[in-house]
Amino acid sequence: MKPRTHVPHDDGQRRLAVLIDADNAQASVIEGLLAEVAKYGLASVKRIYGDFTTQQQGQWKKVLLKHSINPVQQFAYTSGKNATDSALIIDAMDLMYTGRFDGMCLVSSDSDFTRLAQRLREEGLTVYGFGEHKTPDPFVQACDKFIYTEVLRAEAPEPAAPAVSAKPAQKTAAKEQATTKLPAPAQETPAPAAPSPAKAAPLPLPLDLLRQAIEEASDDEGWAHLGAMGAYLNKIKPNFDPRLYGQKKLSDLLRKHPKHFSVVERETTATGGKVLYVKSLDG
Repeated sequence: MKPRTHVPHDDGQRRLAVLIDADNAQASVIEGLLAEVAKYGLASVKRIYGDFTTQQQGQWKKVLLKHSINPVQQFAYTSGKNATDSALIIDAMDLMYTGRFDGMCLVSSDSDFTRLAQRLREEGLTVYGFGEHKTPDPFVQACDKFIYTEVLRAEAPEPAAPAVSAKPAQKTAAKEQATTKLPAPAQETPAPAAPSPAKAAPLPLPLDLLRQAIEEASDDEGWAHLGAMGAYLNKIKPNFDPRLYGQKKLSDLLRKHPKHFSVVERETTATGGKVLYVKSLDG
């Protein structure tokens, strides 16, 4: 088989192909997903695979045009067999051998793409996986980076309480009390707003994992460059994400727990800029 020849890009941007399994992904996360992809490179190809003649794929039909996603129609030739996976895998291999891409984003919670992720990495491509928490661990570990789509959902806005004029009611109640000498009614405590179902509750802090990453990236005094620590975390746990623990950035997560970690800024001698260092504390 002819080896893949990578084609460099004049603009220096990393080219990514986004391949979506419509049978195992939710349309509600597409905006957050594409924003996340933009952190890693330019999504020059965006394709989604599924049988769009069925009612189940109606959710996707509404967002394809808005986000310029190319639908690849795949009929279910046989009941119980998923032809969508095969179509996605074939296209992924074709795109890989063009040499035009630096990485691929596989959007699915299906473990059937585990070997595809492994094969893409063998050819030197960076593989970003996107799926729900139910995604089997083999697929998660086969990716360079895995992002749970639950953290990409937009926060549902809290419904505004209707404006109620209390003055007429107060006057009426005072008049009734004066006439009948009844005690004033107890003030009704408003029920607390129900939590938004958009995002899951933060997970417990993974202390052992964070301490291990600091130890592996630290100098003789125990200080670790935050960037080196984050790189190590991604290598040993592709699905690590500070957002799972309630913070947007790794630095915010560490600063949130001063009992366990110390975070300081140091000025670099070369550029004069500032970089973050972290140290694990006892306790």
